[in-house]
Amino acid sequence: MPMNKKDLKLSILDIGTKLQGNNVSQTLKDSTERIQLADELGYTRYWFAEHHNTANQVSTSPDLMIAHAATHIKRIRVGSGGIMLPNHSPLKVVENFSLLEALHPGKIDLGIGRAPGTDGLTAYALRRSREAVTTDDFPEQLNEMLSFFKRDFPSNHPFSQIIPVADVLVPELYMLGSSNGGVQFASNEGLGFVFASHLAPHLAIPVLLNYRSNFKASPFMSEPKSIVSVIVITAETEEEANYLAGPVELYWARLYTGDVHSPFPTLEEASKHVYSSNENLARTRNKDRFIIGSIETVAQKLRYLAKETMVDEVMIMEFYSDKTASQKAYRLLAKEFNLVTYKETFK
Repeated sequence: MPMNKKDLKLSILDIGTKLQGNNVSQTLKDSTERIQLADELGYTRYWFAEHHNTANQVSTSPDLMIAHAATHIKRIRVGSGGIMLPNHSPLKVVENFSLLEALHPGKIDLGIGRAPGTDGLTAYALRRSREAVTTDDFPEQLNEMLSFFKRDFPSNHPFSQIIPVADVLVPELYMLGSSNGGVQFASNEGLGFVFASHLAPHLAIPVLLNYRSNFKASPFMSEPKSIVSVIVITAETEEEANYLAGPVELYWARLYTGDVHSPFPTLEEASKHVYSSNENLARTRNKDRFIIGSIETVAQKLRYLAKETMVDEVMIMEFYSDKTASQKAYRLLAKEFNLVTYKETFK
């Protein structure tokens, strides 16, 4: 069944990109302004990523970002995209998100990731031992976390007497994935599922369809709930959108040629950059990671992606190098998809 304008929900994923000329405080202030705008425009949710030891990203603690953001919104949901469980104690995650849910009932999402979100050395610094870095115990960690939420440890389990918080408080739970791995946990445990199509665009359709086909109802969700995330750069015209996409295209080309330390490019820098042969190759291979174009072009592609993946929500990864262009793009998308809750937004 084709998607129509009112069917498709839009959300935002913020990785805390620090633009050139900004310090961390300004980056966080911009995020706060962005979530307030998203709330006003009618976006469904706003998530914060977890990354460590990066020169350009400041979102190291999604739970802290959520706690701050939730005090500045009225309707929009806020959450993690995600909490990288290998870096954390399952009990502490449950405690933190139970308290967030108590503070902001019905507005908190907990997205869980399987990767550390960083390099090996930093992963070691985040965890308790070298063994914790080299051992894949994610299934055990996830089961432990879910059991703390459900209070269903067997009576002989050593954790059965531990009470994370006084009341059973459960945020909306999602599993993140960019391969065939995470989807199995989501469908088997009855969790929501978010697929990062910017990391593996060729897998988005089969993996998301697999999730829906194999979903098993649970105390957390009675039916499948899936989201596809994608990098979107849009503007009123194709020409403007392609210009605004210059920094993210250059940034990702550099990533795939081994340059992980350069700052996020400015519009001027990207427009003047002469691509090396390796960068050009990476740029070509990266094309499917982005949806770039006028609002009409982008809307058509987003509706097609949503239809093919059978999702009713698209999460847009924030990757603009200009704050004004970012705000304008979110307004254009909100208007195109009838998200706006207040007419005065476009006055």
